Formats: sequence, C-alpha cells, structure tokens
Amino acid sequence: MKRRTLLGAALAGAVMTPAFTSGTARAADPGPSATRTGTTTLDSQALFFVSYDGLVNNNSFQKNGLLTYKGYQYAVWYTADKNAVVGRRVLGGGTWSTVQVGHTLKSSDSHNVISMGVSKVDGRLHLNMDSHSDGFTYVKSVAGLMDNPAGLSWTSARFGSPQSTLDGLALTSQFTYPQFVSTPDGKLQLSYRVGISGNGRNALAEYDGSAWTNLGEWSASTGTYTSEHGSSTARNMYLHGIDYDRNGRLHSFFTWREQNAAVMCSSGGITNHDTGYVYSDDRGRTWRTSAGTAVGTTGGSDKVTVGETGLVVDALNPDHSLMNQESQFTDSAGLPHAIISYVPGRFGQCTTNYVSDRTANGRAFHLRKNSSGGWQKTEIPVALGSSQRTKLVLDKYDNAYAIFPFGRIAAASKSSGYTDWTVLFDGSGLNAFGEVVIDEMRVAQDNVLSFLYQEKSTGATTPSALHVVDFALPA
Repeated sequence: MKRRTLLGAALAGAVMTPAFTSGTARAADPGPSATRTGTTTLDSQALFFVSYDGLVNNNSFQKNGLLTYKGYQYAVWYTADKNAVVGRRVLGGGTWSTVQVGHTLKSSDSHNVISMGVSKVDGRLHLNMDSHSDGFTYVKSVAGLMDNPAGLSWTSARFGSPQSTLDGLALTSQFTYPQFVSTPDGKLQLSYRVGISGNGRNALAEYDGSAWTNLGEWSASTGTYTSEHGSSTARNMYLHGIDYDRNGRLHSFFTWREQNAAVMCSSGGITNHDTGYVYSDDRGRTWRTSAGTAVGTTGGSDKVTVGETGLVVDALNPDHSLMNQESQFTDSAGLPHAIISYVPGRFGQCTTNYVSDRTANGRAFHLRKNSSGGWQKTEIPVALGSSQRTKLVLDKYDNAYAIFPFGRIAAASKSSGYTDWTVLFDGSGLNAFGEVVIDEMRVAQDNVLSFLYQEKSTGATTPSALHVVDFALPA
C-alpha cells in the first residue's frame, strides 16, 4: 500500500525574545512541525493479541520499548512464537539486526511488556520483561556493548542468561511496570510497582555498575479516600512516568486508583481520580510536592499517601474515566508537562462504561507548570476516538507534541502559551492499532520524533507488522 503523508506547516505567532545588548534581536524560535522522513519494519509478523484494550508490543507505559544511544537505535518486542527479541540499527538505517535473548512470553497479557535501560557507568543494556503482579525476567548485556556498537557484533552471546532476580536481588513476588531511568551520574534506576492494582506501592532499585540495590518503597496504599458516593481504604499510585531533567531533578506525575468501587457513580467506570505531582532532588530518596514540601522518603516509614496536602495539581473525581499512566515530559527550563485524558463534564457527570465513554467523548489535556509556579491546563481539540493513551514530547524549542492513538500527531507552540493546538499528521497510511511507544532519547538527542507502532491484525490473534516511523522536528 502506498503510504500517504499529511505534513503540518509550522505554526505562526512566535514571540520575539528581548534584544541583546548589541541592539540586535534573536530570530523568533520556530513553531512546531513534523516532517515524515521514513518508516522501517522491525517484524512483518509480530505477536498480536488484544488484552486490557492494548498490545504487549506497544503499550505506551513502556520505558523504554524504543531508545537511542550513541548513534544506534534499539527496540524490543515479542515475535509470533512469543520469543523476546532486541533489535538495533544505525540511526537513519533501514535494516534492523535482531537477537533473541532466551525468553518466551509466559501469558497473553498486554501488561507483560519488555522495557530497556542503559547503565552509562558500564555501557550495558538491561531488559526487564514479562510481569503482571508476579515474577519478572531480567537480562543484561556484557559491559561496553552500548559504548562500542560498531565494534562489537550483535549476537546472543553478548547477553547473559535470563534471570528471575536482579543479579541475585529479589525484589517482590508481585512485580509490575518496570521503568528504567538513567541517573545524571551514570547509574541506572528501576521503578516498579509492588502489589496489585488497587493495592500497590511504588518502589525503586539502583544499579551502580557493580551491583543492584533495592532502595525501597516510596508510595503508600493505605489511608482513606472518600468521594460523594463512598470510601476506599486501599489504592495504588499509577505513574505517568519518572524522568530526570537536565538539572538533575526527578519528576513524576501520577493518578490514584482506589480498590473499592463504591467511590464511583457506576460500576462500569474506573476508580482513577486526581492528577498529582512529586519531585526529588536527591536521586529519588526524598519526594516533595510542587511547592517543595517533603511528603515521602524512599525506604523509610514516611510514604507519599493519598490525601496529603499539595499533592493534587488537577482535581477530578472518579466519575470521568481518568486514564492512568498517560505521559509526561520536562522542558528546557526543567518545568514539568503532562498529558491527562478523561471524559469532560459537558458530556455528563457519570461515565458508565469507561471504554465506550472514553472512545465516544474522551479528550486529552495538556497540563503544565508555568514559570510562575502555577499550573495551567489546556484541552487539546482532538477527539480521542479510543480508550487508550496519548504520548507527549517537547522539541528543542519547547513546542509540545501529543501523539494520539493510531499515530495521530497534534502540536502547540510555546510562543502561544500552548493554546494553538493543531493536527500535523492524521495517521493516514499507518493502519496503527492504538497506542505508540516513543523514543524519548532520540527527541532529546537529534530532534527526531521516532515511534514504534503495530498494525491492526486481520484476526484476533493473527500476527501483524511492527514498525518504527520517524518525523523530523524543527531544526
């Protein structure tokens, strides 16, 4: 099929910066644009099954399912016969080299994604996979593989045997949502959930190049949350992400999910409520609210708990099908931005089926902290048409891009105060199933928006093609 591309023109209206002392003014920064530069195929027959409305090969909460490091791009997925694979290509190249890492997917559950991380301190690639409130599988490469990709062959011999621990460190028997994040000093951290949906805690482990250490839990499942309908005494915190900015601050947006359905107006909804935000300036050891108040210590007795003053930055009750684990990004000034999505009140005050209601009436919103310390929210004028998640990235000029289900791209300029959201690409020709996986590192490295997507299947479990598509952002 010939693929058709709709290119969005750069948005106008950028403001001029103040004049320099010489009397000359810097040219206005460009607004957002996305020029499609190519598509490559990872696997023409990748594993396909729908579970929890998503796919195991491209659930957007993967961190990272696609990443760029030192001139090469890496991707992970499951083949049609459920083998875990990691591939790499030279940036801009059309051919991916792949290796199997010795693990087979144990169940048809879309939570059981593969996530990657790079420990810069020793140049290893780390994989954590195949978990949903149970045990995980962990694989790591030999030291130096990521530092010398052109000089080291890409073979299975470069990877160690699959493990059920982190080199002997057993974290929990109820493990979910691995997210790797590289620290500013070259270490690698692993964020994960202990427990189950509605009754879980967030925790961190850290790798220093020689061994893994369990730093401990930092959010609590205890406390009482009361809505106008009823109360709940257990919950879990769902992270939108966990990211260091260029100044070394660790940011995380989140939503709460209650265990007791009594907090909802209808049993067909979802118990997610409120968008919260915390940050850490000591590598995830101490957590603070947006105002700087300490609210939790990793591994200590004081945990981030529902109801604490200052946590919520956008309040919403459980009656609007608020999505968990959406997306976040930080701008060049270290200010946090997020995408949240739910069914606005103009469509009613009680969702009765969160999938169908979000598909029919769900909207995404851009939530951000401004330079004055306040929080601003703008509705993005694009119907979700899906129950699934939207991703967020910012280019080097701090223009914002929302990548919707089916690979649609909308953007807004920093100069407008992020009020001029416009569709740049409508997803035509992708035939994408739903959510996409973003290469966050590549956006930061060379201003290319690169995302992984899987085509819709011709049957319930018929394998389908898995691709990576690239868009050049403003130079």
